[in-house]
Amino acid sequence: MYNEYNNLSFEEQLHLTESLIRRRHNQQMFLRRNVQLLQQELSFEAELLEDNPELAQTIHSFNMQEIQSHQQGLSGVMQGDSTPREQSVWNKFFPGLGGN
Repeated sequence: MYNEYNNLSFEEQLHLTESLIRRRHNQQMFLRRNVQLLQQELSFEAELLEDNPELAQTIHSFNMQEIQSHQQGLSGVMQGDSTPREQSVWNKFFPGLGGN
């Protein structure tokens, strides 16, 4: 980066530096906001699960099924089976959520 500055006038260097500082500042603010939102989401999720043990058990069950599905798929790949694995357990109940 220093070599790029050598061919620039002082004003151009200053403008480029200011631009980089603004970009980094905006990135930091974006990341801070994302952290706040993720912390808020985790707090809401913890409260929801604490208030609804049946939901917590259902989510745990789905996650265990998903883990078993991944393990079976990995085991098949290690044995040379290239058959695509089943649709995600979560995607079966919530189409469009993501996954396979």
